Amino acid sequence: MSSSVTTSQPAPAQNSGGSKGAPRLRTRRAHVPGRPKRSVLLTVLTGLVLLYTVVPLVWLVISATKTQEGLGDSSGLWFSNDFALWDNISETFTYHDGIFVRWLLNTLLYVVLGAGGATLLAILGGYALAKFRFPGKRAVFAVVIGAVAVPGTALAVPTFLMFSKMGLTDTPWAVIIPSLVSPFGLYLMWVFATEAIPGELMEAARIDGAGEIRTFFQVALPLLAPGTVTVLLFTTVATWNNYFLPLIMLKDPDWYPLTLGLDAWNNQAQTIGGDVIFNLVITGSLLTIIPLIAAFLLLQRFWQSGLAAGSVKE
Repeated sequence: MSSSVTTSQPAPAQNSGGSKGAPRLRTRRAHVPGRPKRSVLLTVLTGLVLLYTVVPLVWLVISATKTQEGLGDSSGLWFSNDFALWDNISETFTYHDGIFVRWLLNTLLYVVLGAGGATLLAILGGYALAKFRFPGKRAVFAVVIGAVAVPGTALAVPTFLMFSKMGLTDTPWAVIIPSLVSPFGLYLMWVFATEAIPGELMEAARIDGAGEIRTFFQVALPLLAPGTVTVLLFTTVATWNNYFLPLIMLKDPDWYPLTLGLDAWNNQAQTIGGDVIFNLVITGSLLTIIPLIAAFLLLQRFWQSGLAAGSVKE
């Protein structure tokens, strides 16, 4: 006969509410999906970048409230005894027969024709490269990538020599025409149009009898709105802040943009008998960046969605 032996394990002791049990181990909190992880290092780095970005802007706003004498008698990051912001703004617009207003209108002209034209060409070229097949498409892609890698300053001197032969220097066209070319905007619209416009939707429009022009304006163009705003912001900022190209192309102060005009005001202090108007230079710089800040704030949601387009492939 075989006998079976059963062994029983002792049950764990139950702690009563009044007795002191073993110390409880601290468990690591599980990460909740969808919630970003906290990083002290990343927070510190972000704070430093924010500080590096905000401090010059704060200095600019505070300095714009000071007179020419107050700029040298007070701290750079604190106000002086006299608040002269409104007087500085008024004098900026009226100094030298209101030349600042002329420079502002010139900058708007360069942005509307240059940045607007560059955005339009980027939309048309990016749409064609993304949705049509033609011989030499790979070669065009290589040229666009190569053009993105070439800095604009490297092409400034050859562009000047070419425009000088055509007699276009010292005219607005010398600034507008080079601004029409934006390789980065073309590449961005190419990538965006590839993911944003379904091929099936275009085929459905063609089956319904829509031509290529109607398909572009009524089907494709509304879908390209986020990418269009993104490219428009990039080209606008590049044209608005353009300094080197107008510097070598323009001699007549009446055609200066704001960047070149404010630099001319700043250089007056280095000439014999020139007016020292650093307070107007600072106030003009503050007035110059306000339109860019407003554009970014108003178009921020379109800009963010445009940057994220094409980053995830389904």
